[in-house]
Amino acid sequence: MPRIEVIAYREADGSVPLLDWLDGLSERAREKCLVKIEMLVESGYELRRPHCDLLERGIWELRARTGHVQYRMLYFFHGQNAVILSHGFSKERYVPGIEIEKAVRRRECYLQNPSAHRYQGYT
Repeated sequence: MPRIEVIAYREADGSVPLLDWLDGLSERAREKCLVKIEMLVESGYELRRPHCDLLERGIWELRARTGHVQYRMLYFFHGQNAVILSHGFSKERYVPGIEIEKAVRRRECYLQNPSAHRYQGYT
């Protein structure tokens, strides 16, 4: 299986929600999240629970944990060899619907104009 290209979603204003979120994490939490992203790069569609799970409407969650804190990075696939990481957040029991809606909206924007919403420096 070819490696998956991981792309961080970029907003129209140039901000990159995933990278902004990662920058705010502790070093240990950030490293765990980056390990999970690398697993996604290596395994793509084949990566499964407990590392990731399909939520709804084509939105997936990548899972990391440090202590009692659960970190989630939402993403969607584009074609056979690309995954777009929408954003990240910490959660307690479930993924809030508002977080899924953000990822769905970002997927719609990305599909309308991929080059405008692709962060170039990530992969």
